[in-house]
Amino acid sequence: MPTLRSSSSPSRVSSPLRRTAGGGQRGFSASSSSSVSVPYGDRDSDQASQGDSDSLSADEGSDFEEHLRRNVKKRAAKRPLKTTPVAKHPKKGSQMVCGHGQKDSEPPAVDLFDAVKAAKSDMQSLVDEWLDSYKQDQDAGFLELINFFIRSCGCKGIVTPEMFKKMSNSEIIRHLTEQFNEDSGDYPLTAPGPSWKKFQGSFCEFVKTLVYQCQYSLLYDGFPMDNLISLLTGLSDSQVRAFRHTSTLAAMKLMTSLVRVALQLSLHKDNNQRQYEAERNKGPGQRAPERLESLLEKRKELQEHQEEIEGMMNALFRGVFVHRYRDVLPEIRAICIEEIGSWMQSYSTSFLTDSYLKYIGWTLHDKHREVRLKCLKALKGLYSSQDLTARLELFTSRFKDRMVSMAMDREYDVAVEAVKLLTLILKNMEGVLTDADCVGIYPVVYASNRALASAAGEFLYWKLFYPECETRTVGGRERRRSPRAQRTFFHLLLSFFVESELHDHAAYLVDSLWDCAGSQLKDWESLTSLLLEKDQNLGDVQESTLIEILVSSVRQASEGHPPVGRITGRKGLTPKERKIQADDRVKLTEHLIPLLPQLLAKFSADAEKVAPLLQLLKYFDLNIYCTRRLEKHLELFLQQLQEVVVKHAEPAVLEAGAHALYLLCNPEFTFFSRVDFARSQLMDLLTDRFQQELEELLQSSFLDEDEVYSLAATLKRLSAFYNAHDLSRWELYEPCCRLLQKAVDTGEVPHQVILPALTLVYFSILWTLTHLSGSGASQALSPQKQLLSLKGRMVAFCELCQSCLSDVDSEIQEQAFVLLSDLLLIFSPQMIVGGRDFLRPLVFFPEATLQSELASFLMDHVFIQPGELGSGHSQEDHLQIEQLHQRRRLLAGFCKLLLYGVLDMDAASDVFKHYSKFYKDYGDIIKETLTRVRQIDRSHCSQILLLSLKQLYTELLQEQGPQGLNELPAFGEMRDLARRFALSFGPQQLQNRDLVVTLHKEGIKFSLSEPPPPGSSSQPPNLAFLELLSEFSPRLFHQDKQLLLSYLEKCLQRISQSPACPWGPVTTYCHSLSPVENTAETSPQGCPRYKKRRTEGPSRRQRGDVSSSQEESLQLNSIPPTPTLTSTAIKRRQPLRGLEEVEEEGRSEPELTQGQPLSGNQRSRFSSPQHFQTLLNPSGPGLGNRLTRASQGSSLKSTMKALLFATALSLSLMEEDEEELEIHELSEEWQETDKHTSPSEHGLDLLDSTELNLEDF
Repeated sequence: MPTLRSSSSPSRVSSPLRRTAGGGQRGFSASSSSSVSVPYGDRDSDQASQGDSDSLSADEGSDFEEHLRRNVKKRAAKRPLKTTPVAKHPKKGSQMVCGHGQKDSEPPAVDLFDAVKAAKSDMQSLVDEWLDSYKQDQDAGFLELINFFIRSCGCKGIVTPEMFKKMSNSEIIRHLTEQFNEDSGDYPLTAPGPSWKKFQGSFCEFVKTLVYQCQYSLLYDGFPMDNLISLLTGLSDSQVRAFRHTSTLAAMKLMTSLVRVALQLSLHKDNNQRQYEAERNKGPGQRAPERLESLLEKRKELQEHQEEIEGMMNALFRGVFVHRYRDVLPEIRAICIEEIGSWMQSYSTSFLTDSYLKYIGWTLHDKHREVRLKCLKALKGLYSSQDLTARLELFTSRFKDRMVSMAMDREYDVAVEAVKLLTLILKNMEGVLTDADCVGIYPVVYASNRALASAAGEFLYWKLFYPECETRTVGGRERRRSPRAQRTFFHLLLSFFVESELHDHAAYLVDSLWDCAGSQLKDWESLTSLLLEKDQNLGDVQESTLIEILVSSVRQASEGHPPVGRITGRKGLTPKERKIQADDRVKLTEHLIPLLPQLLAKFSADAEKVAPLLQLLKYFDLNIYCTRRLEKHLELFLQQLQEVVVKHAEPAVLEAGAHALYLLCNPEFTFFSRVDFARSQLMDLLTDRFQQELEELLQSSFLDEDEVYSLAATLKRLSAFYNAHDLSRWELYEPCCRLLQKAVDTGEVPHQVILPALTLVYFSILWTLTHLSGSGASQALSPQKQLLSLKGRMVAFCELCQSCLSDVDSEIQEQAFVLLSDLLLIFSPQMIVGGRDFLRPLVFFPEATLQSELASFLMDHVFIQPGELGSGHSQEDHLQIEQLHQRRRLLAGFCKLLLYGVLDMDAASDVFKHYSKFYKDYGDIIKETLTRVRQIDRSHCSQILLLSLKQLYTELLQEQGPQGLNELPAFGEMRDLARRFALSFGPQQLQNRDLVVTLHKEGIKFSLSEPPPPGSSSQPPNLAFLELLSEFSPRLFHQDKQLLLSYLEKCLQRISQSPACPWGPVTTYCHSLSPVENTAETSPQGCPRYKKRRTEGPSRRQRGDVSSSQEESLQLNSIPPTPTLTSTAIKRRQPLRGLEEVEEEGRSEPELTQGQPLSGNQRSRFSSPQHFQTLLNPSGPGLGNRLTRASQGSSLKSTMKALLFATALSLSLMEEDEEELEIHELSEEWQETDKHTSPSEHGLDLLDSTELNLEDF
């Protein structure tokens, strides 16, 4: 039997696939040169393997070919090949190639491919069964193995005995290419579904088991491994992706198995050599010559076997790996790199050389993530062994820079593996990574991805902390970490965080080090001892940082999740982790409860340090105060808390103190009475001080700075605690209102006092509302007197805030605006939703004056041009960013009032008109508001958009005058805004039809609302508004464009006679309504052409004769058929040939319109394609000359309905007495008519989404 020769590349083939009957007979000539076409979906580009057309070059492939020809023996088939059973109903297009005599042969009980795919039986048993069949009939068994690999590629064809005898390897592959399934691009290795998910693992296991079962006998005793390698090599050079992918995987797994066999042979040779040396070194009387001779024979046999295995490995490496490691398919490249990494680890003596390592080094620059990932994982396996790192010095020096740079890879998983690899290099190759290399990795500990930050934290630990702080072994025994080592660890941590200046928050550094140094970070005893030492030699910054590290480690141990902004892929904790978390929480609580009062006492004067210390309480298990009898420490904490609150007025400290006291004021705790008493004492102290200072302010005409500061600080303390605690029994509403009323009346109250006073009154109203809501849920009727009292307080406070909106101080204005926005939203109609109808008397609607002042405040404080932002690192840049956040907060509050119906919806025009100008700062907020307004009322939303444009135009007109208005940059910004508004309608042209028509009609009215001066030839002052209106023209139907042209002409006639030189805005607007614009927008180029039929219509139409033109339009000779759309995407169309437009530009553009259907007998009259021609008079009424075509198969009834609608719509636009016709009602009739039309007609109505840059909106 001829040898299966390895082909450099399968010939490109071009003949179509020929299918024959299942039992048919097919013969192939060994010298057949016919070509077969490679399936389009399975053929890669010419870059699939650069240089693969000669993949086995003269210096590589020729030796391999000769080697195969020398070693392969010819065999004759002993019996016909057994084929797999054929289904009763074979799939269409499938084909089995059978030889002579196949009808009488019985199919095997289990096909090899199906058995591997099912993976139900043990793989070793499956291989043993195949080996038994192979021993009975070697040719048939080997062909079955070949066909297993062919079927694993997804090919429908098989290799028959005749093909095996007569065809060369390249001819067999060419024939199999012809048999490949063209129906889908999937093949077993990539096919979806649960049955195929495990196929790759089973396939690889089969190849591994096959070599393992043959390694002691058949691998050297006549098994045609060279033939199999030759076939796999040829398939791996195919341009069919399935062949190349599957055969490369098989060849690489075969190579891996052979490497293991070669390793075993190497071990056997070493043992044989030791036995031979031991026997030869014996004395003459003890030496056994027979033993020496047998050992020599065994060594010779092992040497021969090793040479055979190395020949096979050399053939696979040179024939497959060398070409496929740079394949165009990343999956194939990843397979090659993964396998060569395993060869280097398992058989390092042969493969761990620079000649093989260079392939991994080169592939580190691969553009695909998976390939780079395989490279790094392969290198991790090598660098993890100290025995192998000594042989990697040259490779490391050559590719170290690339490995360091991959720590900043754009793919997080690649960067993680790169940092882990560098950690292994740091641990096992001392001195290789310089300080400059490490400095580039340190910032990664602050990365947002937790896996990457954790890997960088481990690198940092081994670089900086491990040499100084890790345990040492003494006498072979490991001793515990000393307190001095722990102190050294924290000093190094402080030094790194402070001196590096990479970040402002130590919580992210703690989280990065948590996985590798969690035990050190949870040494709260060493942390607190460092903080409480008198002679600690720590600076102010070091103390603050150490406190932040303490709080961060406590939070991490108690909550178990990373800080805000750090991404982690985990969904939750395991039971073991939850148990560790609970134990840690108990430990930290028991340790910190006695020490927290001491820490507060030491740092009580420093607000920056005491605020995070007060936050520690929320991570405690507060029940331990009771169970461990630690009430005395609770008393000490409450005393320190009171001192801190009285001493500080910073918001951060007051909020932390109020929240800590709130956590302790839980009625379920046994110590609640003690905490409540302490709270009452503190509030009595603050309220008494407030009453005393308030009386001094109200009675005196002048206060010094100390008195003002004291009163403001007291109000800030009360405001912070009023936010978390109900202070209604202290009755702070009345004195605060008196203070605010004096501020409004006299203006003598400092703004430092007004700000917290406003907040106090606001919280007082909310707590009163909370009491009423709670009582209303339990009582049938809430006391009417209390409701009216609360309503009066709320209205009075709104009036005070309204007065503050005109204050000279911007902070007071912004605070009043924020409180007003929240309060109006709370007392809006939505407060009675959910069974709270008893609160209806509290519903409040702001008056028009208040709404106007809110809108004016928005214009003065939000829509202002800020300064240019710098790099973002300076103090001024931070201030600008904070101000931007505040302005966004103000705008969001105003928009919520609009959406919840508190303000008149027309006020949204004050926001929408700034959409384009302030898109960078507020674009997301305005866009979301516009979307919500459209969901509430589509019609009203379109009117608001038009109102926004009117307001901008009027403002510009008043500033600049009517002359040259459309040439100003501000007018260009308005056009951009109109374009954005037009895009906001989306592609739903049919749903928005009546809205867009109404918008155009109102816009035309506005543009002609002010006539030019009598006797003047100048244009109306608002006429340039038509140019803004033209941005909405692409949203119109063709019929509506004609009606609007007629309506515009009628309106122009009422103003004056058309001038000799037409006005520019009118020309621009008419051009936007012309059919040229319509076809350019709705019928883009570059699509399949359809057959066209000429439409002949009346050659001339009389001006103003609308009804006659409509009747004439029914006499169209032919209607071109609308192609049925099979996709939801509207395909682009080629222009209609023969279309002539009578325009000034003389251009010919495609026309795509929606028309009315004809009856079946009308359609039958026109069967041949014809050309049609339409004449357009832009200024005439011309409804009929623009009635559109319809698809075949629709009834005459729908035609008449649509015609009546168009007639009514035209007359409504032409008659002055019916200008306010409700177009929406007529559109419902139009939509009812469309229910009887085909889906293709609806598809033609939609604007092609590819014409609309929807992302700009």
